[in-house]
Amino acid sequence: MTASVQLRVYAELNDFLHQDVRYTAQPRPIRPHQTVKDVVEAAGIPHTEVDLILVNGESVGFGHHPQPGDRLVAYPMFETLDIGPLTRVRPHPLRDPRFVVDVNLGGLAPLLRLMGLDARCEWDADDATLAATAAAENRILLTRDRGLLKRRNVTHGVFVRSDRPFDQIVEVIRRLDLADRLAPFTRCPRCGGLLADVPKQDIIDRLQPLTRRYYDTFRQCPDCGRIYWQGSHQPRLNYLVARIRAAIGSA
Repeated sequence: MTASVQLRVYAELNDFLHQDVRYTAQPRPIRPHQTVKDVVEAAGIPHTEVDLILVNGESVGFGHHPQPGDRLVAYPMFETLDIGPLTRVRPHPLRDPRFVVDVNLGGLAPLLRLMGLDARCEWDADDATLAATAAAENRILLTRDRGLLKRRNVTHGVFVRSDRPFDQIVEVIRRLDLADRLAPFTRCPRCGGLLADVPKQDIIDRLQPLTRRYYDTFRQCPDCGRIYWQGSHQPRLNYLVARIRAAIGSA
């Protein structure tokens, strides 16, 4: 008979399980070399989604080797809850949140930048590059690819459940408690660079005649050089920002 442990997961971690075993304790096969991280990921749950694991009621780290018959309980990320002396299995939350966005969430990146959040998104980046960028630059990886979040060098990641970019940014801000970190219109929507005021005379040769005539206040991205001003598109952007803020507040 194959040795096994009992695994139960709580809250949104059940989204990763087949509906027949959600919210129940399920037996999981165990081999001597396997850790609790191996057991959880074999059940389909990326380790980046887990913040606390209890084995027989005691908190343990990802490297703990469970024994046959042990009872494993896994809890999701506690970004805003102090869990005291218990052993978090992830590094502490990144309180200077920066993101790397998988291309399958390409529509999310400009919205994050619109709200003033640092978000990288490279259309030609493969999984290895995304994981390496997240690790090297201490960025939170946002993706809908469970396998990507299971990579060993990914320590901070979020599996984004929503389908539409608007719903996705609301989900990310809520889950990571970022409402107080928002600073709309401070970053370049194209590349994410921090915008800086620029004198009109310094960029006047790059302006269209009507823009040159009717606008006097400009900002420029130091990274890509793009120039911004409050043109006819500004009311639409203001409305979008207001919608996002309202949706966050309606949680």
